[in-house]
Amino acid sequence: MINETNVYQNPLVERYASKEMLYLFSHDYKFSTWRKLWIALAESQKELGLEISDLQIEELKEYVEDINYSVAAEKEKEIRHDVMAHVYAYGIQCPTARPIIHLGATSAFVGDNTDLVQMKHAMQLIHNKTLLLMKSMANFCEKYKDLPTLGFTHFQPAQLTTVGKRGSLWLYDIFMDLENIQHQLSRIKFRGVKGTTGTQASFLKLFNNDHKKVEALDQKIAQRMGFSERLPVTGQTYSRKIDYEVVSTLSGIAQSLHKISNDIRLLQHLKEIEEPFEKHQVGSSAMAYKRNPMRSERIAALSRYIINLTQNTAMTQSSQWFERTLDDSANKRLTIPEAFLATDAILDIAINVFDGLVVYEKMIQRHIEQELPFMLTENILMEAVQKGGDRQELHERIRVHSMEASREVKKEGKENDLLARILEDDAFDLSEKELNNILHPNHYIGRSSEQVTQLLNDYVYPVFKEFEHISMQKTDLKV
Repeated sequence: MINETNVYQNPLVERYASKEMLYLFSHDYKFSTWRKLWIALAESQKELGLEISDLQIEELKEYVEDINYSVAAEKEKEIRHDVMAHVYAYGIQCPTARPIIHLGATSAFVGDNTDLVQMKHAMQLIHNKTLLLMKSMANFCEKYKDLPTLGFTHFQPAQLTTVGKRGSLWLYDIFMDLENIQHQLSRIKFRGVKGTTGTQASFLKLFNNDHKKVEALDQKIAQRMGFSERLPVTGQTYSRKIDYEVVSTLSGIAQSLHKISNDIRLLQHLKEIEEPFEKHQVGSSAMAYKRNPMRSERIAALSRYIINLTQNTAMTQSSQWFERTLDDSANKRLTIPEAFLATDAILDIAINVFDGLVVYEKMIQRHIEQELPFMLTENILMEAVQKGGDRQELHERIRVHSMEASREVKKEGKENDLLARILEDDAFDLSEKELNNILHPNHYIGRSSEQVTQLLNDYVYPVFKEFEHISMQKTDLKV
């Protein structure tokens, strides 16, 4: 006997995606949308003069949410066609309306339009969660915009930046993703009633060659389903390029969060920043002391999955034949929902991480102190020259001191004593106060703080203002 413990369960459903996103790709949402489309079709056809009664429409509305799944499943086993199986099942419940269900339509009327409705609503949820993440990230950037830290190129210590400025790089990536989400939301149009090969021939016949009524039918149904724009042309299906563009947008979010999660994992290794670690959380089954960055690692894992799903949509679009082939269907059933479910998951995890991200300021300061003296030898040299020193002599002395201090750090594991060596060398004639002033980290962060403020004020906060009417509850992680 099959039960939930002896068959494969999708981890996106069990462990990662939110109930809101799971509902958008549920059977209830899908098939009730099919029925809403059939109702919209009937209502619009009635308004345009076809003989459809109010009683028939009311009967259809009565069962829009009450889906007789077992009847549909049994019929599909017989006829091997999911849409016609559900037309049959709906007709069993609505005998009066049965003759006018799906009138003039092809399977793509419910299948493709529902896909577009799902993607639109799912993308809106992704949009809102991206805003929520940006708010947590903006708080982090604002809080730490002045805190100096080592910047890295090639993961080698480079010039200083600030913790908030580094965070602003992460935030701006997500901001660009938000722009892409908004662009895609503006581009998701309704397929409408286009017929078997996209010519609307069946509807033209229903309305006795009245082109205006067919156009009006298309427009009325789109409006009833919440769309202001319709695709101007389709084959039997909408262009699968739309799926590619939608999943590419989700891939962009995954790319951003993968990079961010990598940075956080590296910083956690340096003990500078740490993702949340709960009181009873276990880091390792063998090493009880460990505090693994498991949330960031999960973001990276799911992000790679999303990025790879883009290839499915690209191949599906490129391999379609003429007005349609069915080799898209099985792939779409997996790719589109799972891309959204996984993106939903990584956004929820990222929000959780940024809400509890811990910054260890003393460790950051320690790393600066270990590296900054080497970085600022030129500044020290110039200060000593201004006090009357010989540049050539001082350059050689500071080179020797640097090499020796570096050797002590690398080979002997000792602390960096370059400053002590310079203080003890009378040729430099520098006091400890003068040296500390040269080495104050805030002198070397450039416009880091100002850049963070500019990003927040000019780009991020205006977006928050624009969408302040949106209220989102943060999702508790399942695992």
